[in-house]
Amino acid sequence: MVLFTNFLSVAKLATDDYVGFTFFVGSMAMMAASAFFFLSLNTFDKKWRTSILVSGLITFIAAVHYFYMRDYWATNAESPTFFRYVDWVLTVPLMCVEFYLILKAAGAKKSLMWRLIFLSVVMLVTGYIGEVIFRDNAWFWGLISGIAYFVIVYDIWLGKAKKLAEAAGGAVLQAHKTLCWFVLVGWAIYPIGYMAGTPGWYESIFGGLDLDVIYNIGDAVNKIGFGLVIYNLAIQSSEK
Repeated sequence: MVLFTNFLSVAKLATDDYVGFTFFVGSMAMMAASAFFFLSLNTFDKKWRTSILVSGLITFIAAVHYFYMRDYWATNAESPTFFRYVDWVLTVPLMCVEFYLILKAAGAKKSLMWRLIFLSVVMLVTGYIGEVIFRDNAWFWGLISGIAYFVIVYDIWLGKAKKLAEAAGGAVLQAHKTLCWFVLVGWAIYPIGYMAGTPGWYESIFGGLDLDVIYNIGDAVNKIGFGLVIYNLAIQSSEK
């Protein structure tokens, strides 16, 4: 009975608690997206099912972490940084895998996939070190994280990934371009959140911004948006 009562207990959400609100909306939106992707698996050709499955896994993993982060925020009123980075270190490499999966038919090799995964892990680990462990040198770790990010941007916009997308043409090229914009513009919200929450020369520009609201909005838009791009590509290819 006590366990049942604790399960039903819900922390009160203040009307001006925008962090709590975005945690709640983000968790429900990504869980709904997961259900949508998983339930649509059998409607596509076999070659696209892995891509759709990965899209569902990305939003599902994020949704589970967001339930934890929402409760952590409601209980402690502190940014759940550790849970957030655990989420990212699982989901961001999977988002990089999506590039390989859509370009596989055009000749993409696993070396491309592992390169993007490695760069994404470097980006995240150094970001965590700067934001949590060595905050006094946050600018330095943020610089390393930023370099890894821009190498990813180069690879997909100008490097091997772009050449493969151009060789594939059609819907694959269009999907690749859209994913590239998500990485260039959508992922840019994360370094902004990083600078809003760490000390450095950039405090006068980004200091005072609520990094949790920035991160929450960015997560929902980027992860669900990535999946919808893949979904649209699978629809177009299956119709042909």
